[in-house]
Amino acid sequence: MRPTLLHLAIAASSAAALAAMPQTPDTGTIRGRVQIVAAARSTGRPAIADLAPPMVDPIDRRRCVVYLESAPREAFGQLQRARVRMDQRNEQFVPHLLAITVGTTVDFPNSDTTFHNVFSLARGNSFDLGRYPPGKTGGRKFDTPGIIPISCDIHSHMSAYILVFSHPFFAVTDDDGRYTIPAVPPGSYTLMVWSELGRAEPRRVTVADGETVDADFRVAR
Repeated sequence: MRPTLLHLAIAASSAAALAAMPQTPDTGTIRGRVQIVAAARSTGRPAIADLAPPMVDPIDRRRCVVYLESAPREAFGQLQRARVRMDQRNEQFVPHLLAITVGTTVDFPNSDTTFHNVFSLARGNSFDLGRYPPGKTGGRKFDTPGIIPISCDIHSHMSAYILVFSHPFFAVTDDDGRYTIPAVPPGSYTLMVWSELGRAEPRRVTVADGETVDADFRVAR
């Protein structure tokens, strides 16, 4: 079952918050790799538009967010307010995928040479920063957990996602699909994956004091 807003409402936090939570003997680590199953190439005839050079660089959509579906009650008191960036550069949002905790402010600087706009119609997190010129920055504080698609009303090809979590246990995968969630209190958890490209079966993991648990996933379309 694909993760829902309810799953995210009881899920994990930002890298900055986790960095402030060092591994101790009474916590553990969850790590692993998320494999994306490549889609079969179409054998159909290419359209005329497909033969033209792309206007912008293709977006790497392979990054995923791995997170705990729920966490111990005391984890909710560990959230730290943060300020992060989602740039607008070469007519793309950079990074394309951002994961944060509730209370985090995201700045959206315009580093291009043209006007941009940042908006979302996400339920509970809708906003519109309006159009602003190069060199200017808009910002938004996110207080409601959920999945937030980000768009620009000037450039329809620009898109991104922000995932807002309400406790501090998640990780965004790296270029190789690997992730690490440190400082996890001992216990049994359901580990979830959010991916733009498909779904992965949740996994049940048990973390013991000072233990590192490996959990790999396979995202299928």
